[in-house]
Amino acid sequence: MSCPFCELKPEDTVLIDGDLCYFMDTADPVLVGSGMILPKPHRETVFDLTEAEWTESQSMLKQAKAMLDEKYHPDGYNVGWNVDPVGGQSIPHSHLHIIPRFDDEPLAGKGIRNHLKQPENRRPGQ
Repeated sequence: MSCPFCELKPEDTVLIDGDLCYFMDTADPVLVGSGMILPKPHRETVFDLTEAEWTESQSMLKQAKAMLDEKYHPDGYNVGWNVDPVGGQSIPHSHLHIIPRFDDEPLAGKGIRNHLKQPENRRPGQ
């Protein structure tokens, strides 16, 4: 099975290049400035990262924030991993989302836990 993240051409998308990971822009026209940190080796989920990949991901997260702060001046951030299809992961290659948020967005203040607060998302029998 091929992995679209393993087949990326880094020179086209990479904003920060590390030894083990890279930060890329998702080029999302709705969530401008959004990006992802990905390990260079294929790792299906965050739970598969090596200790060195974790360490470099943290360092790269700080670098990416500084870059995004300077370029976009966001009012906040969402940062997180989706794991497996039920958790929202559509490509089985670990990627840490970094999403700048702005106070003038229609959904400002709706964090990554928003779905946890919705009664209609309660599991049957709970």
